[in-house]
Amino acid sequence: MLNIKDKVAIVGCSNAQLKTARPKIDTLVEVLESIGLQPICSDYIYEKYSVFSGSGKERADALMKFYLDDSIKAIFDISGGNVANEVLEYLDFEIIKKNPKLFFGYSDLTTVINAIYSKTEISSFLYQIRNLIYDHGEEQIENFRKTILEDKNDLLNINYRFLQGNSISGTVVGGNIRCFLKLAGTPYMPSFKDKVLFLESLGGEVPLMTTYLNQLKQMGAFNEVKGIILGTFTEMEEKQAKPTIEQLVLDIVNNKEIPIAKTEDIGHGSNSKAIVIGGEIKL
Repeated sequence: MLNIKDKVAIVGCSNAQLKTARPKIDTLVEVLESIGLQPICSDYIYEKYSVFSGSGKERADALMKFYLDDSIKAIFDISGGNVANEVLEYLDFEIIKKNPKLFFGYSDLTTVINAIYSKTEISSFLYQIRNLIYDHGEEQIENFRKTILEDKNDLLNINYRFLQGNSISGTVVGGNIRCFLKLAGTPYMPSFKDKVLFLESLGGEVPLMTTYLNQLKQMGAFNEVKGIILGTFTEMEEKQAKPTIEQLVLDIVNNKEIPIAKTEDIGHGSNSKAIVIGGEIKL
């Protein structure tokens, strides 16, 4: 995917990083350099006012600048939060399509990576690059390095179990369920037709997940997808909420013909692996 000495960009399309987080981002830059990459940081990463590192247009322009730079081979978005969808109207998807690059982001970046797939059919990694400096950093660095520089699948190999059915294959869409649903009713929502829907969540207990799942049902998603993969639902699972997310999904989908799998390996945890939105998966 990448080669030693490749230049990579660090951006923030969603909420700004606190200025006090600069030492951690500096550490991330050092880790990427130690792997052999050459990271370049956007001017729109740290807080300038409220939760913003800049206006939606400024953050989008900063991202597009890296798409237009032929020397940049990958883009890592280190942000998350709530405001990533503010950049969508300012992205030039024709430029992105003509200048495809590896793109990594998670959580609120679900909006951007699904929009990129919907508009260009280019795939992106649902993965938080900051995992390289968190408490599972050593393992994450090794998985990341092997996957990105040696074209292995260490970052993508996941353990899973089936709740119903016994196989899933197809193109993946989705991500964080709350953020994915921001695309509902917009031109950026990808088609569900014959897709594999991946869903995970950080916050939210039974009532909120019930709301989100029923919205997907009422949008017709469960009539069109070929399968569903559930990642971690952190708050529900930490609080051992009842009914469980597995039971909620089975009850609301209410279709035994749709294969549904559950993995503990993808989500908001610092040990999370990656899944490729717009990429093919086979379980």
